Amino acid sequence: MREEPMATPAPAAAHGKRILVVDDEPNIVMSLQFLMTKAGFAVEIARNGREAIEALERVPPDLLLLDVMMPEFDGYVVCERIRQDRRWDGTRIVMLTARGREAERARGLALGADDYVTKPFSTRVLVEKVKSLLGVE
Repeated sequence: MREEPMATPAPAAAHGKRILVVDDEPNIVMSLQFLMTKAGFAVEIARNGREAIEALERVPPDLLLLDVMMPEFDGYVVCERIRQDRRWDGTRIVMLTARGREAERARGLALGADDYVTKPFSTRVLVEKVKSLLGVE
């Protein structure tokens, strides 16, 4: 029986806000984890849509940085599931994706994403967006 990797638990944050980074690309995960930790957030990692839902079931984060193209469930499915469950009403969602067409952006926002950022992105702008969505200075 093959053991599946579990989401990495989040350490304590300087201002108490938790972010779940959901992406299957190791380099992007490392970059986002470093960036958000440096900005004072506790960061948890999920490598696919299934792990993201499992992490939400344990302790919902304040915000998800959610890739669109992933195994198990894509980001659109994860976003839709989050928005259909009242327990996660306070969870903010920023979709991060290489898919930059307007129809894809409109779909993500229509499913309930709070923002839609295309890769490559400015790290400074992303941190500002996250802080703004979470009301952190």
